[in-house]
Amino acid sequence: MSQRDQVYREPKNQIVDFAFDDSVADVFPDMIRRSVPGYETVIPVSGLLAARHLKRNPELAPRAYDLGCSLGATTMALIRALDNEACEVFAVDSSEAMIQRAAERITDPRVHFLCRDVRGLDFKPAGAVLLNYVLQFLAPDDRLALMRQICRALAPGGLLIVSEKVRFDDPEDDAFYDAVHLDYKRANGYSDLEISQKRSALENVMIIDTEAVHRDRFREAGFTRIRKWYQCLNWASFLVSP
Repeated sequence: MSQRDQVYREPKNQIVDFAFDDSVADVFPDMIRRSVPGYETVIPVSGLLAARHLKRNPELAPRAYDLGCSLGATTMALIRALDNEACEVFAVDSSEAMIQRAAERITDPRVHFLCRDVRGLDFKPAGAVLLNYVLQFLAPDDRLALMRQICRALAPGGLLIVSEKVRFDDPEDDAFYDAVHLDYKRANGYSDLEISQKRSALENVMIIDTEAVHRDRFREAGFTRIRKWYQCLNWASFLVSP
């Protein structure tokens, strides 16, 4: 069982950039559940959507990628939804702390864990790619190149699922959803000090795009079908196909 997130509970003399290190890996399930509205819906349903797509399209490459897999929650959701279907799943994360813990949690022989930066991955043909809450942590200039790599790797008819925090073009809308998101964190037990210190740690690490930027990038990368299947406050998830 994961520990309760208290990473930013005490005042810090210096706030360093957020990193997915051992301290975060130890509390990650609690941290993300209390911080990301809709997380507990997006993860199991994205696994279900990817598995359904693979099952209904047997001509697709029987291979899936969970990019930025962290502790493997999305991988686990996909494996469960696949039942006994034959499929090779590559769970990839650049954090050694995350990969080690994920490999301890998931022993299904269909899953292969890779400690890699997703930007340097040599993709094999795939029927589905899951990218939950990852792009926002990559340098903006690297995002289009990754989308192009994924589009080339996806078999015709393949499916990409992308979940991200989004910002809004309208300043009033952006301020409104940001304020409600802060209320969500407070309602889940975070103090104003914790919220402030974590926000400072994320300031240079987590760069948020608008929905329009995401859609334009999908199209520029070669995707032709874009559907937003879920949104909760300022967090959204998309189904994208070549």
